[in-house]
Amino acid sequence: MDNKLLTTAIKKLRSSKKRNFDQSVDIIINILQIDLKNPEHRVDTSALLPHGIGRPVKICGLVDKELSDASKKILDHTILKSDFSNLDKKNIKKLTEDYDYFIAQSTLMVDIAKVFGKILGSRGKMPNPKLGCVVPPTAKLDIVKDRLKKTVRLQIKKELIIKSVIGKESMSDDMLAQNAISIIEAITQALPHNKEDIGSIFLKFTMSNPVLVCEENE
Repeated sequence: MDNKLLTTAIKKLRSSKKRNFDQSVDIIINILQIDLKNPEHRVDTSALLPHGIGRPVKICGLVDKELSDASKKILDHTILKSDFSNLDKKNIKKLTEDYDYFIAQSTLMVDIAKVFGKILGSRGKMPNPKLGCVVPPTAKLDIVKDRLKKTVRLQIKKELIIKSVIGKESMSDDMLAQNAISIIEAITQALPHNKEDIGSIFLKFTMSNPVLVCEENE
């Protein structure tokens, strides 16, 4: 992806109506050709944004005694195995609203699946090994946290489209462009026919119309 195409689109986006808050900047990628019924065409990947997403990322640890102290020190919230039985559906639903990611100690995955699985899974927040959210009892949680703060999950679900945040309006054009490139490259690699499967790319603010970046593999 040509950086100039992205920066041109970002500059055009900035000419849209100003709002009295720092809007999110989203990328919209329309996908061609792939068959959503074909398991080999499913896309569930992630991208590491070099400049983060422009807002704090809140992380909850689901751990046992081995990671208890580190989790309480490093993460935003910690739930120990001994406290799992005290949680009901209402508590767990509230957790999904409050936290972006859940880090799970690998030795507890059976217990976590029983207690949290149905609710976290339905909201796409079950600890995901692909994102580095399932860790051994000896994990360095500070490293995991730093990575998750810059990670976005990219999925194709029911529609041939991928939407993701690339940052905030207050970030520089170059920072937003570099973040967008990271997402485009990750999606390109994950698609079965790579670049040929990308139909068009748009950028938009929270409250703006989309701005075209490129179309049909330009």
